[in-house]
Amino acid sequence: MKQIEKRDDIQFLVESFYDKVVKDDLLSPFFKYLNFDKHLPKMVDFWEFVLLDKAGYTTDVTARHSHMRLEQEHFDRWLALFNETVDTLFIGDKAELAKQRAFLVGWTIKSKQ
Repeated sequence: MKQIEKRDDIQFLVESFYDKVVKDDLLSPFFKYLNFDKHLPKMVDFWEFVLLDKAGYTTDVTARHSHMRLEQEHFDRWLALFNETVDTLFIGDKAELAKQRAFLVGWTIKSKQ
């Protein structure tokens, strides 16, 4: 296992996570019609901004998800899959930061619904 150090690491994390999401019975319906060719690069940009302080990401994550009718069980599953993916692939401070920030993103989106 290695630390999250560069964009390639984040890309691997994001792709691995979404591989799980699209196979998950509870979450896959929310992603069924998503264009992953467009979505994944945006998610990599977001996490690169969050974890590596790379400037340039300006999208409001909570606004982008406000149309989704998510319940607590969806947030719980999303976070569990994200944390599982991080813990399987990476170690270190950035991995822990990723899990903390994922919790905050989920909490923020949930609180604005």
